[in-house]
Amino acid sequence: MGIILVYDITDEKSFENIQNWMKSIKENASAGVERLLLGNKCDMEAKRKVQKEQADKLAREHGIRFFETSAKSSMNVDEAFSSLARDILLKSGGRRSGNGNKPPSTDLKTCDKKTTNKCSLG
Repeated sequence: MGIILVYDITDEKSFENIQNWMKSIKENASAGVERLLLGNKCDMEAKRKVQKEQADKLAREHGIRFFETSAKSSMNVDEAFSSLARDILLKSGGRRSGNGNKPPSTDLKTCDKKTTNKCSLG
């Protein structure tokens, strides 16, 4: 019911492969499956090769949410999984607190380890 597409922000090739995965999902997955784009390793800003704007644009083109995460420090990991779970429940007729509208595709705006040691949500 849900698919998480993960790329490494320090590896441009991993981001380029997301398009192939999107095509494969469209061809093989159930219609209406929820998808989520994750840029992992946001704690490694100095080695960044994929800009947030690139991923944001891709997510918007496909109408999906986008988060940047760090599996190493757990930044935004819970938020990303919770977001996907809420969307799946909402689509399947479950109830969700709040207004029920799907937020914009890009939930994450910045990842600034120097100032906050957390990725901030926009």
